[in-house]
Amino acid sequence: MLSKRIIACLDVRDGQVVKGVQFQQLRHAGDPAELARRYNVEGIDELVVLDIAATLEGRQALARTIASVAAEIFLPLTVGGGIRSEEDAAAAIEAGADKVSLNTAALRDPELISTLARRYGSQAVIVAIDAKRQGDRFAVYVRSGQSDAARDASEWAREAESRGAGEILLTSMDRDGTKAGFDCEMTAAVSTAVNIPVIASGGAGTFEHFVDVFTRGRADAALAASIFHYAESSVAGLKRHLDANGIPVRL
Repeated sequence: MLSKRIIACLDVRDGQVVKGVQFQQLRHAGDPAELARRYNVEGIDELVVLDIAATLEGRQALARTIASVAAEIFLPLTVGGGIRSEEDAAAAIEAGADKVSLNTAALRDPELISTLARRYGSQAVIVAIDAKRQGDRFAVYVRSGQSDAARDASEWAREAESRGAGEILLTSMDRDGTKAGFDCEMTAAVSTAVNIPVIASGGAGTFEHFVDVFTRGRADAALAASIFHYAESSVAGLKRHLDANGIPVRL
């Protein structure tokens, strides 16, 4: 069985890391480069930097922030937010990203997924899906969670895979920042719909939440922010707990 990955997420606004609850009530969480340096030492498997205001402000992700983070780490770096074109993706990768994450732009122009997969390889293209529960389905939202895309999360994940996406970054908007646990039902629904890795995001609060999402949720990786940013839990401690529960991780 492949090792499960633990991923830290840096939500960046105005050059600083912030964290909120359900995409609202943002509070300061630190300097991107300093946090990246800490995670590199602590043994995180990958890092994601999301410029959360780039799409709303109609600009590219911040190249200076990407470069400062890339200089501090020796592990895979994904960049998202404001990646609307092949040129935007090229700028992020030239600044130091190993992968780019598409969200709103992929729904608006699905062919962009294929274009980037041909240029960089599917392993470098992640499609991010922000979803909320609506009755018995999981509805996709875009523009930093502000607009209903009128798409089902599993159906859109399948299309993204068919167009060349190498991974799905699935965020539960209902659980984001709540520390109430990942939405394992939603994660399992999407994981079983595709053959590419699914990264679960939204709701991490305890070590057991990670155990749940890797077992019941069938996730390939789990992403968290608050639990790590504010030093509430250590990456090493989490990995030891997962290993003790029979979940393969890179120790």
